[in-house]
Amino acid sequence: MLETSARLLRLLSLLQTRREWTGAELAGRLDVTTRTLRRDIDRLRELGYPVNARIGVGGGYQLGAGAEMPPLLLDDEEALAVAFGLQSTAAGPVSGIAEPSLRALTKLRQVMPSRLRNRLDALEVDVVHRPQAASAVGAQALATVASVCHARERLRFDYSTRDGTYSRREVEPYRVVQADARWYLVAWDLGRGDWRSFRVDRMTPKIPTGPRFVPRDPPRGGAAAFVSRGFERAFTQARARVRLHAPIDRMAGRVPENWGALEAEDADTCVVSLRGESLRDIAQWLAVFEVPFTVIDPPGLIDACREFARHHAELASRYDDA
Repeated sequence: MLETSARLLRLLSLLQTRREWTGAELAGRLDVTTRTLRRDIDRLRELGYPVNARIGVGGGYQLGAGAEMPPLLLDDEEALAVAFGLQSTAAGPVSGIAEPSLRALTKLRQVMPSRLRNRLDALEVDVVHRPQAASAVGAQALATVASVCHARERLRFDYSTRDGTYSRREVEPYRVVQADARWYLVAWDLGRGDWRSFRVDRMTPKIPTGPRFVPRDPPRGGAAAFVSRGFERAFTQARARVRLHAPIDRMAGRVPENWGALEAEDADTCVVSLRGESLRDIAQWLAVFEVPFTVIDPPGLIDACREFARHHAELASRYDDA
């Protein structure tokens, strides 16, 4: 049924692009028999689209006067959600998709009722265009990865780790996950014998893809939960407790929940429990607080703070010599 509906929409689109088509031309474009084409033409007529036919030499099909694009089968909120989604995609973290998104938005606007077009125009926003982020994913690469997940085909790819090391991987892909401005593939790594997540922007897929496979039981909680647990592990490799020499009311708005937690100690101090990828990262975060502090634990954070201070002192000394 879905295939037939999609074919009818394509047939209607073809009829709108030219004044007249022969039956053979339309059947060839749709990859169907002329008999199936005649049934599709009859179905369009049943739906209220005037399709005229001329029989004989030089005959063909023509969309009659008054024909319009198909009605928009979305309610107001759904239509606006799709439109805003297309606007966001045009400026999002997928490269090569901005122009198609804007074309689709233009087509959607054409079939919107006037009341929705007015609402969309009133809510139009300008976008600050910046250089594409390093983590941006090519639309074709993302489509390839998503398609092998759906088709359950093995995927081979070259993968670059954070330190620039390359390796060849072969996986049974399970699901694509978007987290903030990045895309991840959750897959069973055949070489490691375990579930892994891979940043799609660091992948170079190899074509053709591998053979089909029987899917395994997914990781606990599904793909999104698996990626989320990976984030949690990354941001909890280092932990620290630090006494901040400032009242808790002053510091409460400066410690996001994903950084750590605050607890009052007395009227003039509070203790923050921090987590991060490394003690070096935590030392950098402490500078953001802009208050005196005392490291409670671990002792290694003291060395990280000294190294951070030494680095900035060296930078400052360059201006002293100027």
